[in-house]
Amino acid sequence: MTHEAKLMCGITLITIPSIQYGGYFLLRLLSGGHQALELNDFQKAMFRAGHAHAGVLVILALICQLLTDEASLSIEVMWSVRAGVTAAAILISGGFFFSATGKGVTRPNKLISLLYIGVFVLAASLVTLGIGLLR
Repeated sequence: MTHEAKLMCGITLITIPSIQYGGYFLLRLLSGGHQALELNDFQKAMFRAGHAHAGVLVILALICQLLTDEASLSIEVMWSVRAGVTAAAILISGGFFFSATGKGVTRPNKLISLLYIGVFVLAASLVTLGIGLLR
């Protein structure tokens, strides 16, 4: 494993307790806690989706750090892939969370654009990595 992969994996692993806290928050919320927040079904669904995507995409980001070491890519492109996959995890899950915040929100607000930006960054990073691995 390269120094770059270790660095990105270390940074990514440090973020996992925030995902764990999100899971604890959701468990309490869905078990009847946090009633003072008065979240509706749309908000609960968006928070669940954000949490699930965060967990899955962080695992994908960790795997991609190792795969990037084996890809035939320039240093600059390697860093864009490393950062892109990791940033996508933040952008996509953040898009779910932030687009549903506020009292009585029943439709995504403009911050849903974070999700779409994250999807684009993720797709670009994964396609680039895939091409680099096939070369």
